[in-house]
Amino acid sequence: MKIAFITGITGQDGSYLAEFLLERGYEVHGLVRRSSSLNTARIGHLCEDADDREGRVRLHYGDLTDAGSLQRALVKAMPDEVYHLGAQSHVAISFEVPSYTLDTVGASTTRLLEAIRNLSDRKPIAFYQASSSEMFGKAAQLPQTETTPFYPRSPYACAKVFAYWQTVNYREAYGLRASNGIMFNHESPRRGENFVTRKITRGIARILTREASKLCLGNLEAKRDWGYAKDYVEAMWMMLQQPAGDDYVIATGECHSVREFVAEAFRLAGLDWQRYVEIDPALFRPTEGDVLLGDSSKARQRLKWAPRTSFQELVRIMVQAELQAVGLSL
Repeated sequence: MKIAFITGITGQDGSYLAEFLLERGYEVHGLVRRSSSLNTARIGHLCEDADDREGRVRLHYGDLTDAGSLQRALVKAMPDEVYHLGAQSHVAISFEVPSYTLDTVGASTTRLLEAIRNLSDRKPIAFYQASSSEMFGKAAQLPQTETTPFYPRSPYACAKVFAYWQTVNYREAYGLRASNGIMFNHESPRRGENFVTRKITRGIARILTREASKLCLGNLEAKRDWGYAKDYVEAMWMMLQQPAGDDYVIATGECHSVREFVAEAFRLAGLDWQRYVEIDPALFRPTEGDVLLGDSSKARQRLKWAPRTSFQELVRIMVQAELQAVGLSL
């Protein structure tokens, strides 16, 4: 039985990845931070709480900013594969907490890689780094591939670039089987509520239940390559089944604006979005990437991976889940 260790297991990607790996017979371990209220809502069906060592997912207390706790957790789990998904992952918030973002996104990757290197004489461990399309930022070419130069436009993106190159460096310097998945935007009903897609779908539910009359948004013209998180976690796993580490763009190859997402989501709910959406200049980022559009040809050819969920279907899945949560339906 293979053993996997996931940072960020309580997040969107981590929860879907845990389910995916359990279906394939893995023993799954995850890292969680100790807090007054344990944030395990997305994996509650897999493990009752952090003290439930008999649950399907085995949780370990630790923190990405604490190298000692990471080393101890890995020694306890002794995994075959480590998936590093944990971070301060909100781009806009990274402008407010740049140092913390660098620590949890960039430095944490170094801590994990070093812990894996220290264990390499006991067990070879494959490493997955959750890289981001935000690294391309002010992109030099369209679409973006594995060879497109990085031009990060936020503290989060800068930290991701650091983590990306550390992963490459440990692969080349120490022979670790370490891979970067350059993930373009991927969404789901489990997306955090402060991300724009969930803000839109949650706003629709609040309007329909009369908890709100308006939805305030920032830049509607930002264009992104949006996929479904459940499709993307499969690509993460596929990377670590390869005999050597490498770097892969994971994307749909289609670009849609925030305005398009808004229009489709409101249409599904039977609402005219222009009656409810207001633009708030305070929600614009100081700097933002232009058009992020990925070319995943390498992953399609070498991993045999391809997205299965269209943009329209993704929006439908998210709107439907949001309405079901408040007792409504499409």
